[in-house]
Parts: sequence; C-alpha cells; structure tokens
Amino acid sequence: MEEPQVSTRSNYQLRETSLDETINFKERHRRRMSLPTNSRNASNAQHQPQSSLVLSEIGVNQKSISGSGGGGGGGGGGGFPIEPLLSSNGSKSTSAIVGNLTSTMGKISIKSSQDTIAEEKVSSNRNETKLTISGGKARRESYSSQSDASTYSYSSSDDDDDAAACNRRTTPRLITQRTSNGFTDFSIRKLDLAQVGRWEIEYVEQGMAGMLSLRNKAKNDQPLKGARIVGCTHITAQTAVLIQTLIDLGAKVRWASCNIYSTQNEVAAALVEAGVPIFAWSRQSEEDFWWCIDKCLLTDNWQPNMILDDGGDATHLMLKKYPVAFKMMKGIVEESLTGVHRLYQLSKSGKLTVPAINVNDSVTKTKFDNLYCPRESIVDVLKRTTDILLGGHSVLICGYGEVGKGCASALKGVGAIVFIAEIDPICAIQACMDGFSVVLVEQVIDKMDVVITATGNKNVITRSHMDRMKNAAVLCNMGHSNLEIDVNSLRTPELEWHKFRSHVDHIIWPNNSKRLILLSEGRIVNLACSYAPSFVASITGTTQILALIELFNAPPGRYKSDVYLLPKKMDEYVAKLHLKCFGGELTILTDEQEKYLGVNKNGPFKPSYYR
Repeated sequence: MEEPQVSTRSNYQLRETSLDETINFKERHRRRMSLPTNSRNASNAQHQPQSSLVLSEIGVNQKSISGSGGGGGGGGGGGFPIEPLLSSNGSKSTSAIVGNLTSTMGKISIKSSQDTIAEEKVSSNRNETKLTISGGKARRESYSSQSDASTYSYSSSDDDDDAAACNRRTTPRLITQRTSNGFTDFSIRKLDLAQVGRWEIEYVEQGMAGMLSLRNKAKNDQPLKGARIVGCTHITAQTAVLIQTLIDLGAKVRWASCNIYSTQNEVAAALVEAGVPIFAWSRQSEEDFWWCIDKCLLTDNWQPNMILDDGGDATHLMLKKYPVAFKMMKGIVEESLTGVHRLYQLSKSGKLTVPAINVNDSVTKTKFDNLYCPRESIVDVLKRTTDILLGGHSVLICGYGEVGKGCASALKGVGAIVFIAEIDPICAIQACMDGFSVVLVEQVIDKMDVVITATGNKNVITRSHMDRMKNAAVLCNMGHSNLEIDVNSLRTPELEWHKFRSHVDHIIWPNNSKRLILLSEGRIVNLACSYAPSFVASITGTTQILALIELFNAPPGRYKSDVYLLPKKMDEYVAKLHLKCFGGELTILTDEQEKYLGVNKNGPFKPSYYR
C-alpha cells in the first residue's frame, strides 16, 4: 500500500469505502497474513478427515469437541488416583502431599444463602436490538438501542462474510443464535466457522500429548465431578483442548475471554457447537468484554464453585458483584503475573475469602510458558504486523523477567541491537551477562526503532516517552496488563488514529510531524497477532488442571483464604508427562546416590522454594 505523497493533515482523514473495496482489501489482507478465506469451507469440503468428531453428550449439553477427546464416562466414586500415576515410592510426607488429591469433599450447602444470592443475580434483560440467527438467516425481533459503531473496527481474524459485514455495527450480544442442536446459551461472532474450528482443535491436539495423557489416565475417576468452573482465559485452539479435558474429568464450565483481541472465532464456534457455553469474540468493546464475563458468573441455573482466571478479571467481578456467592466457592486458580498481584493484594487487605493457587510462579509456568512462548512468537508478531527489518535495528525491552528474556533472545538471534530497562538489580546483571546494555528508558527512547514492554506494571511507557519516540517507531506490549503503555493519553483531539492493518494503528502527530505504530492498542500482542506453541500451552494447561483438582478435592481446613503454590511433586509430574513427547529417558539414582543427595529417587528433586 503506497503512502500519500502530499504531507498535509487532510490526506490522513478517513473516508468511506465501498463494499467492493472492503472485500478486496480483506481478501488481499488474508492472503498476506496467511489467514483463512471465506471460501475455506468450500475448498476443504472434498478433504474432510475420515474420522468425524464424536459429540458424546457430557453433563448438560456439553459434548466432546474433537475426535481424540474421548468420552467422559465412568467413575465418580472415590477420588483422583494421582498416586498410581506418579508411581511414587517417596517418603510419607511426599506421598501425603500427592495422595491428598484423592480426598473428596461433600457438596457445600448453600440453602442458607439462597435468598441473598438470588438478590445478587442482576438481570441483564434490556430493551435492546435482538436478532435471531438460525439456519443462516437473521430476523429482527425488537429495537431500542445499538452499540456505538466506533467500538468496532475491521479485523481479518473475524473472518466476516459479506452478510456479516453489512451487520458489523451490531454486537453479538444483541443477537440470539442457535446451533444445529438448538443450543442458545452462548454469544460469539461467527457460528458458521465451527467446522474450521474443529479442524484446528484436532490439529493442535497433536502437539498436546502431555495433557491428553493426563486426560486418559484420570477420566475414569472423574476427579472434577461436581465442579462448576468459570474460565476467563485466552480462547484459542489450545484452550479448547483444556476445556474438553476439564469436561472429560467431570466438570461443567462456562467460558469468557480475558482479552478483547485473543479469541479465535472459529474455535469459539466449534466449542459452542459442542454444547459449551462460550461468551467471547475477537475485537470486543470494553462493555462487551465485561458483559461476557458477567454472563459466565451467576445465572438462574448456574452458580460456579471454582474460577480459572488469567489476569484476575473474573475474580474481581465476582467479588465485587456477587460477594456472597464468591464466599461459597472452593477456590481460584490464577495463571498470570497481573492476576497473582491482584490476589496478593486481596489477601493482604483481608478481602480474599477463598483459597487460591498461584500457577504463574510454578516452575512449569515460569521455565516454559513465560520464556518459550515469547521467544517463539515475538519475531513472528513484528513480521506479521509491520514488515520491519529487525537486523541492525535498535530494540528496547522493558523488563528482563522470563518474558523479557525470551523476547531478547529471539531478537538478538535475528540481529537486532537489544537494550534492556529493568528495576531489579538481579535481572539487570543477568541482562548484562547475556550481552545486553541496561539503560534508562528516558536515555534511549528517542533512538529506538521498536519498544516492547514486558513488566506486568502500569505506565511503563507514558505520553512523554511517546512524544519523544522517533518517526515510525513500533510500540507493543508482551505483558498481560493493558496498562503498561498509557494508551489513553494518546486519545486526544490533536492526534489522528488510522487503522492501517488488523491490530495495527498508525497514530499521527500534529502537522504530520511523525507517526507511531501501535500494535493491538497496547494489549498483549503475541496472542492477538500470532499463535502460542501447543506444546508449551499443554504444559501450562496441565498444571492448571492439577491445581483445580487439588483445590476441588482438598478436605476442609487444608487451605485457608490465602494464595498457595503447587507442591514440587506436581511440577515434576507435569514435566514427566511431557518429557515422553521428546522420547526422553530419565536417569534413575542408585541407592548410594539417593542416600548421598538426601532425596528420594522418585522425587521431588528440588526444594519447595526452587523457582
């Protein structure tokens, strides 16, 4: 796309485009980004896999998502037999830690609080525009209000066809959709992408053998039977495998996204067709984002007893809006640094009334997900969105934790000149010894071609920093929080925003003096513009599942209203499941070596404080 030759401000004003121009742009952009086209269903019709999906009913209209998912049958009696799976001959204390997974807990009586909880259930039935979609046709039922069109802008990941493009101003929450089985308890963007989503889920399962192994070992014992889990995470194909595993282990779920950009619409459609209540779509407005989470928390027929969170948004809303129901839950599992910070703040202030497990600081999360996902994705993100040459260009990474380390390693590998900004002297000296210059943001911000935040903090890059950045500099965030870059300070009358590509905004300074290239509006960029490795997602997901099993089956009194870490035995069990994927073999200690080291030959091999 050629840049305007005349550098007047009027050249950058947005104009209305014809439908033909929009369609042509979308098709060109899909080819450039290697995203599926509207004709994918037709072109693949002759190549459908021979093994169809097994949609065996689980719970209430919850079905198997993919052929290899298996059924959830059998069991229910007794607890989860984690001890045989671990093949542990460890000490009594170790066995007790792991064996406690088999503990079961009676159902929590909620009769005494039913009246109070009923008062908390806020009706969301408003006089809104309602469209009913069934069999590919839309029918308008009533009219009152419509969401602001400015909250939605084009994204190729939406895979809109021409009919949907004409209705782009209507948010999916104002549309009543119905699956082929009559299921309506969901809200997504594109139901007709379900087949594409199934293919993608089947594909990523091939890289998640560790999680599938846990599913097959534990499904007959149903360790999560009776669990009602609210999920608020990125909704990707890998997440779908996690959801299917939870269902196969006996849980019922409702799911929303923790990020307005990261939902794969085709995956959401496949989950919905399998009977899973999903409330998410790509490019939500802020209002839609919170509405979707609220729809998963408390309804007339649903009260959760567990939360699987990523960022703490579901926990925050549940505590704020439904405090009595929050106290009745068995626990929370949190996987992100931002969410863990919020949990510790709640615990410190005495507002955390249920136990929580911090997965973010488990070894299997920090050593794999936080390091390898950014390392595998950051270069792909920058190439997909900007076409920038990284070799020989200057990159500033704010934060040298595991995420920052992964980004720095990848960018150094393609020839970028990497600088690090860090508050922790330990991480700072690690950066120096890895060959990077440790600097202050203020010292180098005007010389950087790319700036990446990876801190979990807020206002790391402020308006004063952005005013000093060079023309055409790229700015993005790899941390979970969307507050690391002060994007709101850019929404002022003197600056013009141009949607250049999907997830790419060019922000024009007055008199066309410069432009700043902002990716994903300051939100986590690698999941909005790229894909996470399935193998790494399997490691983190398996850890989350074990944490849910532990909290759900823990006897009364084991966990107080505080934040806990998983025992090392579980970390090592997750690693052992995934080591088999590489064909790796573990060396076994001799009796003499075992005695000399003072550890059990079956583990755990690291102390509880090892991170």
